[in-house]
Amino acid sequence: MVSTDAGAQPDPTARTADVPSSDLAASGEPRTRSKRPGGRSARVQEQVLTATLALLTEREIDTISVADIAARANVAETTVYRRWGSRTGVVSEAVMKLAVANNPPPRTGSLAEDLMTLAKQVAMLIGRPEVRRLLRAVYALSGDPEIDEARTAFYAARFEIARHIIEQAQQRNEIGTDIDSDDVIESLVAPMYFRILVSGREVTEEFVERCVRDTLLLFAGK
Repeated sequence: MVSTDAGAQPDPTARTADVPSSDLAASGEPRTRSKRPGGRSARVQEQVLTATLALLTEREIDTISVADIAARANVAETTVYRRWGSRTGVVSEAVMKLAVANNPPPRTGSLAEDLMTLAKQVAMLIGRPEVRRLLRAVYALSGDPEIDEARTAFYAARFEIARHIIEQAQQRNEIGTDIDSDDVIESLVAPMYFRILVSGREVTEEFVERCVRDTLLLFAGK
């Protein structure tokens, strides 16, 4: 039997034998690892995008600087430049994030219903002050490569969301397979953009319904 000596001192190596030497403090005690803040990058990104959209509801885009965005988001300017590169970069991503938020692609099983849902989503989106400001800016400043890139990215994101509607309708034989999906979407939403950006008139529910009817008549013959 092994005797136990009440006065024996504990062997420090017994507690650290299985701990890598790199994890030991100078005293021989295991280091306490500090946890990195989880999701910090995602939180910072959300702060910046939210701040950008808030500023866009208050001011025109050409009066907003990276410094303004950083100050509103309570982050360093370098954080914004490192992640987005420029004011246009962060504005573009903020609006695209808004464009897809709470707007899942419709899957009703009917071309007419899908187009109606999509048209209402677009009308709600372009009716928002921050989106109107961005759209007005990208047209007013057309020719600036950075602005043009933001505009292209915005529309590419919107069309990617909508394209499957036409593809599924073609599979259901609701519309001809020779019809280009982008042509259908352009015909549906172009009148709404014209009202918002050119004539300055509101996109009413009746107008949205008319856009859907006209599109169906043009491409589906009904």
